[in-house]
Amino acid sequence: MLPDLTTELAFQTSRSSGPGGQNVNKVASRVEVWFHIANSALLSQEQKDLLLEKLSGKLNKEGFLHLASQEDRSQLANKELVVAKLYETLEKALHRPKPRKKTRPSKSAVQKRLASKQKQGQKKANRRAGPSDE
Repeated sequence: MLPDLTTELAFQTSRSSGPGGQNVNKVASRVEVWFHIANSALLSQEQKDLLLEKLSGKLNKEGFLHLASQEDRSQLANKELVVAKLYETLEKALHRPKPRKKTRPSKSAVQKRLASKQKQGQKKANRRAGPSDE
């Protein structure tokens, strides 16, 4: 559904706070991805409008969508993770739920429900009507 957006993504690396021991202090394994939705040449105007509306809380003032990953010790693995996370976020925002069709219960279902209520009411009424002359 989505085109290959890798040409429009901007990546930035930094030191991760995750696992890695002394390696953490030397290697920039945290990967951040920046994607400007409004300037995308690969998305249609309809897709852009929908994304801007649905992801408005995740965009910064300039209109960039920013995601980061530092789950792995490898920069390459984190880059793949953050790109997958980006595509998942975009797909989720572009998904349109199927409209709900209004339905009504069948006559037999209504009668069955009412009969069940009657039966339950009779059961409770019988509990009350016990011997009263004690």
